[in-house]
Amino acid sequence: MSRIGKLPVSLPQGVNVSIDENNVVKVKGPQGELSQKVDPDIKVSLEDGVLKVERPTDQPRHRSMHGLYRALIHNMIVGVSEGFKTEQELVGVGYRVEAQGQLLKFSLGYSHDIYVQLPDEVKAEVPQVKKGANPILILKCADKQLLGMVAAKIRSFRKPEPYKGKGIKFVGEVLRRKAGKTAAAK
Repeated sequence: MSRIGKLPVSLPQGVNVSIDENNVVKVKGPQGELSQKVDPDIKVSLEDGVLKVERPTDQPRHRSMHGLYRALIHNMIVGVSEGFKTEQELVGVGYRVEAQGQLLKFSLGYSHDIYVQLPDEVKAEVPQVKKGANPILILKCADKQLLGMVAAKIRSFRKPEPYKGKGIKFVGEVLRRKAGKTAAAK
């Protein structure tokens, strides 16, 4: 039995879950509303505020989907009740980010600025930092998958390089650093 798949998902206060006949799970809460189509072989049941995901057989296909769908449903429930957030740090001289509603403007050392239009579900904020500190971009969203895709796209504009560590990195991320060139001894 899947260790993840067999865990029940308890519903927090203020979260409503509905399962229709096409096996679509809809979750509604204070942060928004999300839905996920579940494979017809996987059975999702709701009893006494606890959601359970069950598989019909031990076939590899059913075993792989069992934990997957349980994790997706759990992430939806956490997303609509609490929400998810990522923090990215811009490391480099002159690297800046400005948030103007759903439009982000990045200055990353290129000859031009980079503009990113965020989806409506994703909210961005750029807190003021002390002089000399690196700018930080905070992204918030109820959908964990969408938030991860947006954060990865932003990181791809200037990935951290291994020598000085310049680029866009996640706060708390440990970068693998390399030693630079050394002068040859004669």
